[in-house]
Amino acid sequence: MTDRVVLAYSGGLDTSVAIPFLAEKMGAEVIAVAVDVGQGGEDLEVIRRRAIDCGAAESVVVDAREEFAADFCVPALRANALYMDRYPLLSSLSRPLIVKHLVAAAERYGGTHVSHGCTGKGNDQVRFEAGLAALAPGLSVVAPARDYAWTRDKAIAFAEEKGLPIDVTAKSPYSIDQNIWGRAIETGFLEDIWNGPTEDVYAYTADPALAREPDEVVVTFSRGVPVALDGRPLTPFQVIAELNRRAGAHGVGRIDLVEDRLVGIKSREIYEAPGAIALITAHMELESVTVERDLARFKRGVDQRWSELVYDGLWFSPLKRALDAFIADTQRHVSGEIRMTLHGGRAVVTGRRSDASLYDFNLATYDTGDTFDQSAAKGFVELWSLPSKIAAARDGRS
Repeated sequence: MTDRVVLAYSGGLDTSVAIPFLAEKMGAEVIAVAVDVGQGGEDLEVIRRRAIDCGAAESVVVDAREEFAADFCVPALRANALYMDRYPLLSSLSRPLIVKHLVAAAERYGGTHVSHGCTGKGNDQVRFEAGLAALAPGLSVVAPARDYAWTRDKAIAFAEEKGLPIDVTAKSPYSIDQNIWGRAIETGFLEDIWNGPTEDVYAYTADPALAREPDEVVVTFSRGVPVALDGRPLTPFQVIAELNRRAGAHGVGRIDLVEDRLVGIKSREIYEAPGAIALITAHMELESVTVERDLARFKRGVDQRWSELVYDGLWFSPLKRALDAFIADTQRHVSGEIRMTLHGGRAVVTGRRSDASLYDFNLATYDTGDTFDQSAAKGFVELWSLPSKIAAARDGRS
């Protein structure tokens, strides 16, 4: 029986070359799987045909934009997921979705192996393979760039030798990965961490220093899920796409980060995630109004751990699944509206309202109508301070 390799296919040089390379190296048929997660660029039908023209036995394209937004971006939003408190998990979120569709294609076409184009230096090899280990442990993995020391020069030479229908001359100075949640840029002159990014690096965001009128937007949430903008009902994908455009026009969501990679090295990354940063800003603000104090404090630690697990490729792990259940419970009352002004590279919250609000005006006010019993505070402060007072007395005796 001929082996069948299910390849995560992007349509670019490396994965296009992988099709005939794997066919020759393994004597296998290659099933190319391309997944649309809102990355834009070429039409997926063009990509599907290219895979066939490069020698794929089958070519599958999946429009997973709504699925990605609802089932991967929304959970990240509810977790306020920011790796190292800054990076909104762009590539980290798309990899488990791609894995899910690779496994589905392997089941459909009788795949025996799965292949990806990752090198041995990055995080994505772990995300692909840890996901596969959880969903389909019987599938073997082959990674040409890592397992066969496949360099770009070798790929270009192989493509020319085989006459593959791809452009082998175009070379961006950067390595770019993007989806609806944001865009990641690395390599080239950015590898010198003293070099500042130039404007040509960016595509999702305009220069925040450019003069323009501020844009006011109202985001509506239901149980932590964004469901409308300015009163217009939208799907999560539509919300993210519109905020990418509107927040991006004001330069919101630019991030320049020296990042701790899973494999142990530090890497300089440029991110732009206007929709993600605007939504996380709004969601965190709504939580501050609707989530009780001790629950909110504990959730911040859970959010950080959730972000680390997803960054580290453990989307399908038992711990992540358990944290999902906790986070879902915290979102029961996270419903309401947040008003923000988008301007000068920032999304600034200017208003909040919720039927589930824990903010009580009559308790908070210092004016007439104050219902807070200040006489109760004296005894509370004395009891609250008592452990510290006793410890200080002990320390004064030593």
